[in-house]
Amino acid sequence: MALSLATLFISACNSTPDTVETAQTNPAAYKVSIEEWHKERITNLKKEDGWLALAGLFWLEPGINTFGSGPDNDLVFPEGKIAAEAGAFILEGDKVKIKLNDGAEVKLDGKPVQDAVVYTAGSDDSPKLTHGSLTWFVIQRGDKYGIRLRDTESEVRKNFTGIDRYEVNPDWQLQAKLEPNTTGRKIAITNVLGQTSNEDTPGALVFKVDGKEYKLDVMKEGNELFVLFADKTNGNETYGAGRYLYTNLPDANGNVTIDFNKAYNPPCAFVTYATCPLPPKQNFLPIPVPAGEKAFEGGH
Repeated sequence: MALSLATLFISACNSTPDTVETAQTNPAAYKVSIEEWHKERITNLKKEDGWLALAGLFWLEPGINTFGSGPDNDLVFPEGKIAAEAGAFILEGDKVKIKLNDGAEVKLDGKPVQDAVVYTAGSDDSPKLTHGSLTWFVIQRGDKYGIRLRDTESEVRKNFTGIDRYEVNPDWQLQAKLEPNTTGRKIAITNVLGQTSNEDTPGALVFKVDGKEYKLDVMKEGNELFVLFADKTNGNETYGAGRYLYTNLPDANGNVTIDFNKAYNPPCAFVTYATCPLPPKQNFLPIPVPAGEKAFEGGH
């Protein structure tokens, strides 16, 4: 992947700090803290640049790729939101250029633009192009270049009413140990496009449920550990492709709190235009985890 998983998901998925209160020492305060965490997650999802605003993902072919609201374009933007023939993206090697037609009135990072390079392979960030309620920018996934489109007036964002969850259950705040990765092994992470990357891992979280031991490989993302996992509720009560969660970093003794009440849906549960990483096969838990977010009723 051209961008790290941290860049792609840590800000976009809106992780928040672990709860101060533990489930055992103060169950009432713990439940309040989980409710506050979920409230902040919903607020972030609903932002104008949140996942609910995604309205398109278009993969570029080498050369000229026309775009606009007209049906004959290579990239068809929402009807009535932009000129029928707005312009073209030109993919040349590892660069993407944009050339606007007269009257398109598109801005690049807030300034009118007519012709510009908008992406070079390996760039840390991609400038934002805007017109009305639309914002779009270039993304790179492996050797693929695409245009990700947001619409603040998207139907998913306008009609979003929340996410069903399991009742907060203190029993699913578990103590775990980080089993360190001492061999330098990497874990294979495949995304919904079928692309696989080998990611660094500090090790696996080892924990017990009903006296039986389980493990989950993790990745380090900033000051947290990132977990992609699947369980027996997937495809029934929860999203079929698994869920995500973050934990604190281990303390000096390797102790980690893993809180499944903070398990949340990946962006792909809400929109078809995200490129979510999937849980590695070793992170498929052979038990149900009835905690955290359930499947999104408005999902696809």
